[in-house]
Amino acid sequence: MQKIVSKIIVKWGLNMVESPVQLRPSIPFFRHRIFWLAVGGLSASALLIAIAILGYLHIRNPLPTHYKYDTSTATNGVELHIIQTDPENVVLKAIDDNVIRTKQYGINGGFFDGEQMLSIAVNDHNPAQGEPNGYGSGWYNVKYPRGTLVWDRSVGRFSIQRVLSADELQVTDTNRYWAQGGISMNLQDDLNWHAAAEEEHMPGLDETHMRSAVLYDDARQLWLVVSPTLCTAEQFRTALKEKGGSSLREGIFLDGDGSSQMRAKGVRLAGDNRVVRQMLALIH
Repeated sequence: MQKIVSKIIVKWGLNMVESPVQLRPSIPFFRHRIFWLAVGGLSASALLIAIAILGYLHIRNPLPTHYKYDTSTATNGVELHIIQTDPENVVLKAIDDNVIRTKQYGINGGFFDGEQMLSIAVNDHNPAQGEPNGYGSGWYNVKYPRGTLVWDRSVGRFSIQRVLSADELQVTDTNRYWAQGGISMNLQDDLNWHAAAEEEHMPGLDETHMRSAVLYDDARQLWLVVSPTLCTAEQFRTALKEKGGSSLREGIFLDGDGSSQMRAKGVRLAGDNRVVRQMLALIH
């Protein structure tokens, strides 16, 4: 391969020399030739080294593949980008960057203020950052009891629990679950969902913003969803129900607007390019 790359570069170099525009009679032709032969050899070696390094990094840190990606636009015009995966393939992670600039696939998580997480983000009873019971660690839905999606891996069951703290979560084994805080969607209660979201103090409920959510369906598949469309919570919820139909069971709204971010293969949704504090990241 090195010989092939060298030949290409050398040929390119000689073509430059032989071109009437590039030829300088004051410099002997053989000096041009030696120069481009040297550059060709060095460039080929550098290219081979770069390819080897990239291959090594890919083997050590392969990007996730155990998921399905889909996109659609609802009849109300709301565009949905969806990652579907198994709940065992997700971990709640602290980050300090835009999701698309991380080395992870997934979407943004809960609310935050500066470096402080304002929504529950717990893996096996450990907050995503800091210590249990620590403010801003991911242990609390700060200020208000809010809808929290819980995956109880001991019994293979999802639930939405309105809690203030991870201490209040009802799980089979505190060493085998994860919980992500947000705002209850109440997909099975079209009459009262809006009032419930108001009780949980959802910001921008009736304003038009980009939106994010995490939901689950009858097949116990997790849906990580981002919409770059400026829409109200009701319009976003309606689009999700149209897409998922009766199989979509329940979910929560996540932080939205400029925080609505997603990264997957060939997909980069950066929101308004802001830095976020937490994400739901794919493992495999």
